[in-house]
Amino acid sequence: MRNGRDFVKYWLPVLVWMSLIFTASGDPKSFQHSSRLLAPILHWLFPRWPDENVNLIFIAARKCAHLTEFAVLALLLWRALRQPVKNDPRPWRWPEARLVLLGVMLYAASDEFHQSFVPTRDARILDVLIDTSGGALGLLLLWVNGLRRKQW
Repeated sequence: MRNGRDFVKYWLPVLVWMSLIFTASGDPKSFQHSSRLLAPILHWLFPRWPDENVNLIFIAARKCAHLTEFAVLALLLWRALRQPVKNDPRPWRWPEARLVLLGVMLYAASDEFHQSFVPTRDARILDVLIDTSGGALGLLLLWVNGLRRKQW
């Protein structure tokens, strides 16, 4: 890291995003609390649907949110590690991608560990896998974009 400006530009967004994920793992964002807000909207949109269908849609939306938030984390970690410049000529490096994915997986595991202490949440290995898959998806999109641009 060359100076404090690099930290603010590259690593502070990672820390802010991790803080948002941590905050979302608390009680107010639990299934019980958020379903009380969103279930009425889904029932209003689809009044004839049984509760089971609404719950399935809601669960799918929450899992997609997990995929997305950890894909963003992977992209931010990649950016912080590489600290790219405009028209960066450096090729894609799989060891860097593995390091980013390991960071995403470890943070996902720590997020689930945190949830084990929240009364309305529980820790699930499946969620670590979903979150890590989100990180892999983010890296895959980055890699495909690089192939498309023929920069890597």
